[in-house]
Amino acid sequence: MAPREKPPLPPVLLRAARLLDIDKGELLEPGEVLVTDGRITDVGRSVRSPEDAVVRDLGDVTLLPGLMDMEVNLFLGGPDHRSPLIPVQEDPAVRTLRAVTNARRTLRRGYTTVRNLGLFVQTGGVLLDVALQKAIDLGWVDGPRIVPAGHAIAPTGGHLDPTMFQAFAPGVLPLTVEEGIANGVAEVRKAVRYQIKYGARVIKVCASNGVMSHTGPAGAQQYSDEELRAIVDEAHRAGLKVAAHCMGDSAVRAAVEAGIDCIEHGFLTSDATLDLMAERGTFLVATTSLTEGMNTEHADPALQAKAADVFPRARESTARAIGRGVKIALGTDAPAIPHGKGALELRALVDRGMQPVQALRAATTVAAELIDAQDRGRLEPGLFADIIAVPGNPLTDVAVTEKVSFVMKGGQVYRDDPQRP
Repeated sequence: MAPREKPPLPPVLLRAARLLDIDKGELLEPGEVLVTDGRITDVGRSVRSPEDAVVRDLGDVTLLPGLMDMEVNLFLGGPDHRSPLIPVQEDPAVRTLRAVTNARRTLRRGYTTVRNLGLFVQTGGVLLDVALQKAIDLGWVDGPRIVPAGHAIAPTGGHLDPTMFQAFAPGVLPLTVEEGIANGVAEVRKAVRYQIKYGARVIKVCASNGVMSHTGPAGAQQYSDEELRAIVDEAHRAGLKVAAHCMGDSAVRAAVEAGIDCIEHGFLTSDATLDLMAERGTFLVATTSLTEGMNTEHADPALQAKAADVFPRARESTARAIGRGVKIALGTDAPAIPHGKGALELRALVDRGMQPVQALRAATTVAAELIDAQDRGRLEPGLFADIIAVPGNPLTDVAVTEKVSFVMKGGQVYRDDPQRP
């Protein structure tokens, strides 16, 4: 039996006091957007619309393209996530229901596209983020467009080995190559091929140690150069990019030289390596707001000390990356900061030296380039009608993105708060 086709929606004309041209970095006043069949069909100060168009006058707000968060884990954090034993207390079904809640919150805060960057939970080999992506795309649940990574590829005891964070005893949480725990060239190739087979659209690899790692200093390289090259080879031959959790300078350089497309964090990167990233066009997802907003009070004292040492240096590293022209896409590493709080990352990027429009591009046009998506990131004809509204002028105060009042994704409205005097 063929699926029932949804009746076509009438055209929608959005009217607002202002509209951001993200490429020019200018506001159109007033601004109007015509939406037909989930796509933008016209943009301007005064748009001619068909007679059957539904007019939505949003009032004294600024229209922006839907924002994008390039590093989230929707399956962690959110409501009632207090127990340190969550990895062995929640089964995949509960994890997925948790992710549904976090996805809805993220969308309502104005983030219409995310990369779910690497499961590190026991699932029996099921790619939960691919399943969530399908459910959202089918309209079963509300959430952003998801670029899923499947399971993060990590070595035994690596930063994204889920048994590492609470230092579990041997045998407490057995994990397989299909679930991303892979050692040696043959195993990492198999792990990458498995994620691709079952729907991953980006590959996440753990290339270095982390701040919250029990197994060594922050930034120590965890995969060999040969293993990193094998991961990149498998992903690139399938047309997928590779994102690497990576902090230490030598590990970042090894990842870049192996052909990895995007560095996550990059907290301890030298100027010379940042210049190499800029030269090669390697993206950086700096996740810099977590260095101020991540709650480490319940962490092991040794990890708290590590954070106290690394986080100030990380903020300075992000500022140098901005100054040296590295391509930076916005990512929060939620739940390192709460889901839906991407505005904190926008503010932090401005604090590190970006102009507000640069920060907004990090969450729109640069993010779209990172995921090879030419169908979003701007308000222009032909693109997805992913549109949000915020008060005030985001070109002078990027913090207004904390107050999203309207969210449209693919022409469907998911948030429309009443105007308040």
